[in-house]
Amino acid sequence: MKSTGPLSFEDTEIAFRHSSNSDLKRAYWLFRVININFLVKIGPPITNFAVKIGLPVKGLIKATIFKHFCGGETIRECENTIKSLERGGVGTILDYSIEGEDDEKVFDGTCEEIIRTIKRAVKDKSIPITVFKVTGVARFNLLEKLDEGGQLSITEREEWEKAQARVLSICEKAHATGIPVMIDAEETWIQKTIDALALDMMQRFNEEQAIVYNTYQLYRHDKLQSLKDDHVVAVKKGFILGAKLVRGAYMEKERKRAEEKGYQSPIQPDKQSADKDYDASLDYCTDHIGQIAFVAGTHNEESCRLLAELLDKKGIDHKNPHVYFSQLLGMSDNLSFNLANANYNVAKYVPYGPIKAVLPYLFRRAQENTAIAGQMGRELGLIVKEMGRRRLKAKG
Repeated sequence: MKSTGPLSFEDTEIAFRHSSNSDLKRAYWLFRVININFLVKIGPPITNFAVKIGLPVKGLIKATIFKHFCGGETIRECENTIKSLERGGVGTILDYSIEGEDDEKVFDGTCEEIIRTIKRAVKDKSIPITVFKVTGVARFNLLEKLDEGGQLSITEREEWEKAQARVLSICEKAHATGIPVMIDAEETWIQKTIDALALDMMQRFNEEQAIVYNTYQLYRHDKLQSLKDDHVVAVKKGFILGAKLVRGAYMEKERKRAEEKGYQSPIQPDKQSADKDYDASLDYCTDHIGQIAFVAGTHNEESCRLLAELLDKKGIDHKNPHVYFSQLLGMSDNLSFNLANANYNVAKYVPYGPIKAVLPYLFRRAQENTAIAGQMGRELGLIVKEMGRRRLKAKG
């Protein structure tokens, strides 16, 4: 289906149709607070301390920042969010957001939970894709040692075999049920191992359908070429390349580490370079839409508009299963719901998990958002616009 008119990201009635007046008020005050850098900087240590000593702050967190950016603590608690998104034509990507653990039992439990998200997605078009982080099922320091090419001990080799078995079991379940699964990108000093693992899973399971997707962080100056290189491998070995395209999430950490250790930063020199590579990746993937299935994970209006234009220009159906737009729950609803209204494939990341375990994710969202002051101003402006529209409508 082709768009009947110019795509607009200004229609707040469509963008916030799923939000009640109280939802909008909560979002308004939340983004006002997030815009205050001082609170965002002192908030995480104070909150972590309060949770650690047992102060009753979980209820406050759950009713505010958690409610806005997360679906719930369990898959069952996410059901209302899944239904709400579905009413707006937007799919759900259940994201079990546990990170930073180093216990084998926790890894096994996380693996089982990720498989539960795949089972929940079966025969439900409102959950078109699933996702996991390799650090959810494997120890970070082990992945780092593998990336460095270090010699593993017998115990570490056994540990790595168990980690690979968890990844394999997730991808096997995804393949058996026909539910795609994305492998999230992480820090550069463990990414080489993740990339190799993802490519291996694609070769096993992507012969007929894009089941496994790897993530390409285009704020890295080498990732556009990686995407092209992996496509060459996919064509040569006869599988469909699954690609999630994002700008990236670890910029400050990456630059700091590169400076401390004295190597060239893997991050683009400026935002324009990252934008250029991101948009070039959209062009490349749409040029090879038969062999590449991709998810455009972006909150950038220009990139969303460009991809919509590329699909029309190249005669690619809006509902082609090889193309998805994706944003995070609680952000950029003007993009998600207006794209869905124009009949594009759209899915929101819906993080969930125990509040204490999901806190790092929530704090990262807040800290990233203060770094994108223009975007937060944009979010606030759209919320204020919709609140005003509703007040005028109520007055008749």
